[in-house]
Amino acid sequence: MTEPEPAPSASETSRKKSWAHGVAMRGLVALPLVAGLATAGWLLAGGNDPAPADGRQPVPLPAAKQDPATVGGGAGPSVLEVSAPVKAQETPKGARPLEEWANKLAGPLDIPAKSLMGYANGELALRGEKPNCHLSWVTLAGIGAASSNHGRGGENPLGLTAQQWKKHGASIPGIAKPALADPDSASVAAGRALCASGADLGGGDGWWKTIAGYQGGKGNEAELFRQRVLGNAQLYATLSLDPARSASPAVKATRFALGQLGLPYVWGGNGPEAGAAGFDCSGLTKASYDEAGISLPRTADTQFRALPPVPGEPKLGDLVFYGNPSTRIHHVGLYLGNGLMINAPTQGQAIQIHTYHSKGDDYTGAGRPAA
Repeated sequence: MTEPEPAPSASETSRKKSWAHGVAMRGLVALPLVAGLATAGWLLAGGNDPAPADGRQPVPLPAAKQDPATVGGGAGPSVLEVSAPVKAQETPKGARPLEEWANKLAGPLDIPAKSLMGYANGELALRGEKPNCHLSWVTLAGIGAASSNHGRGGENPLGLTAQQWKKHGASIPGIAKPALADPDSASVAAGRALCASGADLGGGDGWWKTIAGYQGGKGNEAELFRQRVLGNAQLYATLSLDPARSASPAVKATRFALGQLGLPYVWGGNGPEAGAAGFDCSGLTKASYDEAGISLPRTADTQFRALPPVPGEPKLGDLVFYGNPSTRIHHVGLYLGNGLMINAPTQGQAIQIHTYHSKGDDYTGAGRPAA
C-alpha cells in the first residue's frame, strides 16, 4: 500500500508488551487474513465470519481489473503458499540427555525447560505410537506459543478442547495421573490429536491442514491460529540450530513482529503504543527494530536506501523490499525464513505471514539492519 510521508510517532521509546496484553488486543480486531490455500483458493472473510454457504471462496481479480494502487505500485505480496516449519534440532533419547537438551535451549528459545521437555516427550511418544505422522517437538512448541505462551497464559498449555483431552489424554504410559496443565501429559494428548487423521506432519499439505483444524476453528480464527503456530515454530526451529543468535537484534525484531500478527493494517500506523490500532508496512519494520535498539527511517523507500544490500537469499530478520530502486520502493516486510515474511500488506488486511517472493511480483532485494 502506498505509504504516507514520514510522521513522528507519539512515542519513539521501546514498545514493551506483555503476552496477555497482546493476545487481548488481537481478540478485539476483525481480521481479514488473505492466504493462498492448498486448493489455491483465498480466505477473505472478515473477522470470524463463516465461509459462504456454497463453500466457494472469492477469487481475486486479475491484475488488469484491480486498483492500480494495489498492483506493483502499492501493496506488497498477499499470498501464503502451503508451508511448514523447517526441520529443527533433533531431540535426544534418555532422561538425562533430554534434560540437558531442554536446559540448553530453554533460554535461547524463551520456552520454560519443563514445557520444552514436554514437547520433546510428546514427539518421542508419537514416534512410537504413530511413526508415520512425523510429529516434531517444534510443532508442539508452536502450538504452545499460540495457545498459552507455553503455559504462562493459563492451565491449558496446548489449547486442547475438552473432547480432545477426554479422547487422547485419559491414559498416557508412564504418567499415573495425566493432567491437562502438565506439559508432558498435554503434549502427548496434543500429539495424538494431531496425528489422529493419519496425516504426515513432516511438511506440505499434511501439516498445513492439520494445524488449521486442530482447535476446530473456522475462517480467520483458524487461519490466525495456524499463522501463529507457523511463525513461532519456524523461529524455534531456526534458533534450535543456532541458539547463539537468540540475543541478536534480528531475532528480537522478529519476535516483536510475530507478536503483532492479527493487528490491522493502518495507513501511517505506528502501532498501539503510538495510538494507532495497527501498523503499515514500514511502521511495523521500524517498530520491530526499535524494540531491538536499532533506529530505522520511517518509510520503505528510505529504509531501502539506508541499509546495505544483502547478497543472495535473505536471512532471519532481514528486510525484504518491493518496487523500483531507480524510482521508488513502495513496500517492505520482515523476513522470517523458509521463504516467509511477516507482512503488513494493505488496507483491509491484518498483519500476517506471507510468502515473500512469487512469480510476477516486484521484489527488488533485501537489506540487513543488523546481524
